[in-house]
Amino acid sequence: MEDNQTEQAVTFKSLGLNDALCEACEKLGWKNPSKIQCEALPIAFQKRDIIGLAETGSGKTGAFALPILQALLATPQRLFALVLTPTRELAYQISEQFEALGSSIGVKCAVIVGGMDMMSQSIALAKKPHIVIATPGRLVDHLENTKGFSLRSIQYLVMDEADRILNMDFEVDLDKILKILPPSSTRSTYLYSATMTKKVAKLQRASLRDPIKIEVSDKYATVDKLQQTYLFIPSKFKDVYLVSILNDMSGKSIIVFASTCTTTLRLALLTRNLGFTTVPLHGQMSQTKRLGALNKFKGKARSILIATDVASRGLDIPHVDVVINYDIPNHSKDYIHRVGRTARAGRSGKSITFVTQYDIELYQRIEFLIGKQLPQYVTQEDEVMTLLERVNEADRQARIQMKEIEDERKDHRQKRKKKEQNNHDDIQVEQPKKKRKKEFNDSENGFGVKKHLKKKNKNK
Repeated sequence: MEDNQTEQAVTFKSLGLNDALCEACEKLGWKNPSKIQCEALPIAFQKRDIIGLAETGSGKTGAFALPILQALLATPQRLFALVLTPTRELAYQISEQFEALGSSIGVKCAVIVGGMDMMSQSIALAKKPHIVIATPGRLVDHLENTKGFSLRSIQYLVMDEADRILNMDFEVDLDKILKILPPSSTRSTYLYSATMTKKVAKLQRASLRDPIKIEVSDKYATVDKLQQTYLFIPSKFKDVYLVSILNDMSGKSIIVFASTCTTTLRLALLTRNLGFTTVPLHGQMSQTKRLGALNKFKGKARSILIATDVASRGLDIPHVDVVINYDIPNHSKDYIHRVGRTARAGRSGKSITFVTQYDIELYQRIEFLIGKQLPQYVTQEDEVMTLLERVNEADRQARIQMKEIEDERKDHRQKRKKKEQNNHDDIQVEQPKKKRKKEFNDSENGFGVKKHLKKKNKNK
């Protein structure tokens, strides 16, 4: 009880946040700071480097955004902070939070991610925003190719979901970025991650000076208000059980995680054929389509999002009620991030993990990691099996639709190739003509030598 009273007594103002930002927090509905914010803000205001370990959905973005905005208010400067994230969707989400918190002070952000037009990004960078939020790969492209863009003046560096940045093989890009940035002695660095790995520890030694470690969660924790269950089923009946659960939970907001882009698309088409409002999200979609799909789900225009692990990190969609792991993740830590999409910011949520005869070892690893055995999700097998015929027919249609989509893509690729080849041939045809003119001019003919010789021969 005493702990609760002390927690309630802590406000953003008592942590040292200024009035303008306290008002912004109120507008966003942040009444009291979360655990990680209580720990991180006072240290950040002392301009110390921070390593923050906290479970997903614990308010990490606020923990680094608020100190940066407060420092920016004190010393206004362009290109003030750089935030690195592993995924494009997370970059857009962080940008939204910065702009919402800094709306009253006119903060300008630029999101620099792959899949979008380089030219418009170069223009955004030329306007010198206060905060740059980027994925490492595209940022390196701009540092190497965009004239006049430099990060020498950066005062703050944030690496969010640092373990995932390193897992996605961004190490080479990170090294390039760290070499270009001001030395760690003149900037503040925040490294946030849900899980601490050896790679993160190595990165900490390379880029932070005398950091303070804030650990709010257990080593690998899931939120208490999350009801986690598993369902042991034969692999050939996964689709039927999925449709049955979606039926039972109609009206709720659900994310279904699959392991591959193909499975994601197939499940989206299958469930659509059965009348569900479904939207897919995977890495093979263009960036605009990915953002469109996310916005439809966030705006509740679609109630089911079927996604690969692209959506497992950092995405903050408060209204998610249920997470279904259609395919069990290969890395146990990804399980924590997936189920962290629900039960966020104090809400409750459910997760159901499908375990087939091939997934037992992976499932046991997850139980070992989270340190508890999960209860089984209760279903009536007879009721589920009544759907089998309809689901099989919907699956057959979905596969036909996928074949059509693939054929369209192939046609489009071939047309593009032909067009490029024709353009290439035209260029090649034109070039020899130019050369011939030059040869003609440089030859004896050009100087009238041949004419002179012909005349000589005639006279003879």
